[in-house]
Amino acid sequence: MTNDLSVRNVVKRFADFTAVNDVSFDVPSGSFFSILGPSGCGKTTLLRMIAGFDSPTSGDIDIRGASVIGVPPNRRPVNLVFQHLALFPMMNVAENVAFGLRRRGASGNEISRKTAAILDRVGLPGYGRKRIDQLSGGQKQRVAIARCLVLDPSVLLLDEPLGALDLKLREQMKLELKKLQAKIGTTFIYITHDQSEALVMSDRVAVMHDGRFEQVGAPQELYGRPATPFVARFVGDNNKWRGRITQRVGDDVLVATDEGFSFRARAQGCCGDGSVVDLFLRPEAMRIEPRETDGLNLFDVTVKSILFDGANSRLLTVTREDHELLVTLPQNRRFDHIEPGNDIRVGWHPESGICFEAES
Repeated sequence: MTNDLSVRNVVKRFADFTAVNDVSFDVPSGSFFSILGPSGCGKTTLLRMIAGFDSPTSGDIDIRGASVIGVPPNRRPVNLVFQHLALFPMMNVAENVAFGLRRRGASGNEISRKTAAILDRVGLPGYGRKRIDQLSGGQKQRVAIARCLVLDPSVLLLDEPLGALDLKLREQMKLELKKLQAKIGTTFIYITHDQSEALVMSDRVAVMHDGRFEQVGAPQELYGRPATPFVARFVGDNNKWRGRITQRVGDDVLVATDEGFSFRARAQGCCGDGSVVDLFLRPEAMRIEPRETDGLNLFDVTVKSILFDGANSRLLTVTREDHELLVTLPQNRRFDHIEPGNDIRVGWHPESGICFEAES
C-alpha cells in the first residue's frame, strides 16, 4: 500500500519551546488518519507544517513520495478545512466551491462541470445557487469540504472542523464525514481534541502529548490496549487506583492498592515485584452484582448517585475509603431497584485492568 503522507523525525522549535518533538508517521492512501490530543500538545503546529504555513526546524515531510520542504502552501497538493469555515458570504454555494478553480485559471466549462460534480459527491446536488446564509451548519461544512476537494488534493487536512457545531449536529456530522471520506477516497488528516470524533471516524489515530506521539494505532487498539498512562487516561473514561505489585507472573500481577484491596490485573512494561503502579479500569468493565463470580476481583461499593444518560447511564459509587468509581449500567440487564445510598457488590475480570509504573 502506498503512502500519501510520510512525516520523518519532524521537530518544530519556537525559541526555547519545542512544540513538535521528533514525530514520525505514515498515512496510507485513501485512509482517515486522526491526530488526537489536548490543547497545546502540538497537533495544530504539526498540521500547519504539513500544509506549508510553518517550516519544521528539522525533519522531512513527503507527500506522494516527494519532499515538500520549502514548497509554499499554494504549490502543495493539500488543502485545509478550518474550524471556522471561512466561506465567502457574498458568494453563492457554486461560487464558493469554484473559487480555487478560478484562481487556477480553469475554463468556464471546466469550472461548471467540476463544481456540479463535487456538489453531487458531497450530497448537495442543485445547491449551487443557494446563498451561504440559507444553509444549515452541516451543509456549510460540506461546502467547505467541496471547495477543497474540487482541487483534487492528495491530502485533505481538517483542523477541528466540527468544533463550532452544536452537540447534536456534531454527532450527525461525525457519521457524515466518515461516509463522505469512504465515498470519495481522498486521504483525510483530521485534528481534534475530541476522543469520540477520533475513535468513530478514523482508520488509525495518533495520540499526541507534549509534542510527541504517545501511541499510534486503530481506535480499538488505543481503547483496549493503551501503551502509556496518558493514553489510558485520555482515551475513554477510566477508574484509577494507586498500589504496589506484590506478585508478578508474566503479564499477570497482584496489586495491593492504597485502599487495602488486592486485585489481579495485567501489567504494561517492566513493573516488577514491589513496583508502585497506577491501575486503570474502564467503567464498563465493572459488573454489577455479578451472577458468575469465579476469577473476578470482587468488592463492595455504595451508590452515591445515578448519572442518567440513556444508553450511557452510569452509577457514581464510593468505596468505604471514599474512593469514587464510575460503573456503567449495562443495557442487557435491568437495575431499576438500585437507588442512591444502596450498598452493592461489583466485580471485574483481571484481563480488564491494566497497570503502568506510577507517575510522580
